[in-house]
Amino acid sequence: MSYKIIGKYIKDLNFHIPNPKTFFLLTKDIQKYKINIDIKSNQVKENIIEVYTSLNLLPITENFEKIDAKIVFSTIIEITEEKIDKKKIEKIVLVDVPSKIYKELRIIFINLFENSGFRDIKISENVDFEKLYNAKRIQ
Repeated sequence: MSYKIIGKYIKDLNFHIPNPKTFFLLTKDIQKYKINIDIKSNQVKENIIEVYTSLNLLPITENFEKIDAKIVFSTIIEITEEKIDKKKIEKIVLVDVPSKIYKELRIIFINLFENSGFRDIKISENVDFEKLYNAKRIQ
């Protein structure tokens, strides 16, 4: 392996339900929301990269009551391979790291909803980050 995880933490967490009406609408119509996944990175030192993987709950339609539900999970990695090319680093950041931490991130996000009274939150157990990466490269 050309990298190792040296730390993980919740970088940012937003969970805001503006009023009881929104809570009850969301409880009833949770399927009108979708999960958006975003991945960004920041080079901390020469061989240290912080990878931000975020999950965000978004309404499918514009005229729907909105809640603010977003988690940004930070994974700090150390590149252990000398003379690694940029394409390989890109794949580590966009495929390998998110694939490795997704299960933990998903559990945190689901627990947040369940502890807030939502029992029917459905988030895919698996995400094919390789497929998403390849699709984005084709665009």
